[in-house]
Amino acid sequence: MADTDGPQGQLTLRTLAMPGDANAAGDIFGGWVMSQMDLAAGIRAAERARGRVVTRAVKEMAFELPVRIGDTINVYTELTGVGRSSITLLVEAWARRYLTGELDKVAAATFIMVALDHDGHPTAVPAE
Repeated sequence: MADTDGPQGQLTLRTLAMPGDANAAGDIFGGWVMSQMDLAAGIRAAERARGRVVTRAVKEMAFELPVRIGDTINVYTELTGVGRSSITLLVEAWARRYLTGELDKVAAATFIMVALDHDGHPTAVPAE
């Protein structure tokens, strides 16, 4: 079932779901999907912070459809807020289905990332 609205944000990460990422039924582990989303959030937040970031929180994680072996996972990120040291992002995972090419939204969450200085302490996110 394709989402008619399409992905929100910018394509930040693409990867292929492999057999080693699957359970016995052939569906990809939700934790693997979430880790790809976390990587994408980190990439986008680090670009905005111009430095090191860490995941502070994941809110409202929702899995909508299973991911299968051979699907290409496309992770989109949209900055929704910037605080003193935090960056909030909407992160969506979409599966380009193996063989059919159909694009389905499979998961979405809000990620809160925190900018860190060289000593690992929260630091201000620079102005744009």
